[in-house]
Amino acid sequence: MELIFATHNLNKVIEIQNALGAAFKVISLVDLNENQIPESGTTIQENSHLKASYIYHKYHLPCFADDTGLEVFSLNNEPGVHSARYAGTGASEDNIDLLLTNLSDHEDRGAQFKTILTFYDDQSNCHFFEGIVQGNILSSRMGVGGFGYDPIFQPVGFEKTFSQMSLEEKNKISHRGIAITKLLNHIRSK
Repeated sequence: MELIFATHNLNKVIEIQNALGAAFKVISLVDLNENQIPESGTTIQENSHLKASYIYHKYHLPCFADDTGLEVFSLNNEPGVHSARYAGTGASEDNIDLLLTNLSDHEDRGAQFKTILTFYDDQSNCHFFEGIVQGNILSSRMGVGGFGYDPIFQPVGFEKTFSQMSLEEKNKISHRGIAITKLLNHIRSK
């Protein structure tokens, strides 16, 4: 089954393709030569829906989009919906640096990653799937894998960051992995 994934983020494409397996072919916006879809929503769900809706109404094919936010509790859930451009540049290293600076005076480093995945099926039905993983923000980077905030996010119950995990290990417990599992269960139930 082919699914359009409304993203230019090739790291996300790799994670999703790995999680979905060989029964699915993930087609990205890069594959379609599509421009970036503006994320003008004020919530993670709105941004996810905007992207999926745009692609579905243009191509009329099954598609999905996700939006993810890192919510740090002691920072009033910042960076949240602005996670990808928290430092203004869109560069992961700058985002991490700003977050670590903003957390420097906080003892509570509890956080959660939240993903909302929006799926349009071939009948134009829209479905939302949420994935949340709790964790803590470390005071320095650990690991070289993954992307975004992975080097400083340590999930509850684990001794390593997402960056220190294999892709398979991360997909089993991550916010995106949880949302994709819910999507897979939905597709298989049809």
